[in-house]
Amino acid sequence: MKISTNDLIIKGVTTSGRKFRPSDWAERLAGALGAFGDDNRVSYSPYVRPVTLEGVGCVVVSRALKEVDPRAYEFLMGFARDNDLTVIDGAVWVTTRGAEAAAGG
Repeated sequence: MKISTNDLIIKGVTTSGRKFRPSDWAERLAGALGAFGDDNRVSYSPYVRPVTLEGVGCVVVSRALKEVDPRAYEFLMGFARDNDLTVIDGAVWVTTRGAEAAAGG
């Protein structure tokens, strides 16, 4: 899964370290901003997508969403804040993962 320095990651872990429930919360949250196609399958927004990182459900949010749809962006950030979820800057994620890859981790 490609994470960009222009992304934010809402991680399914609270700031106190507890796993967020239900287990499909990321798909539900991303789906709230998606659309259903003629095939009855959800098509996620290009700005919001559910992912699993390190075995934890997450939602990747492009910072571009703040310009394209400020209300949707605030909805997502409010969800993270209200549920005490960890939000990781994509630039930090990319830098950290790049260092781990270089170290063979």
